Amino acid sequence: MHGLIGRKVGMTQIFSDHGVVTPVTVIEAGPCVVVQRKTAEKDGYDAVQLGLVDAKSAKRANKPSRGHHQKADVPPTRMIREFRIEADTEVKPGDSVAVDIFEGVSKVDVIGTTKGKGFQGVMRRHGFGGGKATHGSMHHRAPGSIGMAAYPAKVLRGMRGPGRMGGNRVTVKNLDVVRLDAERNLLIVRGAIPGAKGATVLIRKSRTSATKA
Repeated sequence: MHGLIGRKVGMTQIFSDHGVVTPVTVIEAGPCVVVQRKTAEKDGYDAVQLGLVDAKSAKRANKPSRGHHQKADVPPTRMIREFRIEADTEVKPGDSVAVDIFEGVSKVDVIGTTKGKGFQGVMRRHGFGGGKATHGSMHHRAPGSIGMAAYPAKVLRGMRGPGRMGGNRVTVKNLDVVRLDAERNLLIVRGAIPGAKGATVLIRKSRTSATKA
């Protein structure tokens, strides 16, 4: 198993014995249940479908979701995601997957959705410097020229401008695993991850991860 579903708890700091501070993010990783096992013979690829265990999911599940989970004899889950696995991996519907799969892993990748900022201008969205902040300039936060008048007489594709900011799927790779708490299903990684507090994230073992000694 290479990954599971979790929730972002928030950020904090960890101090070493020498007083060095490390900014970390606390992730509630799992527990998850195996809802479906996909094979190359039947589905064309080998993967496992995981569902994040949530006490409120059973009350809000609709009939199709309940029927899908009843096949695996597991309670309904709201958040379901797939993770690729090797063909010889011994896993079946109903199995539980916890944070202990990252035991001995030094680096992980975290996939999440960034915070939505709404419609923003070019200074906040792209970091433009803006115009002169002097009296009479009339060009404080505008982007400036965005095209040509005579030819081609249009705005070229890809021109940076104002628009919707945030709400994008982002993958942060090679985050150092600082601490793992199997009893409370907590995974503490160095640095920041996308999303607000309580946001759902996907955690997977980094391809460049090395096993801790």
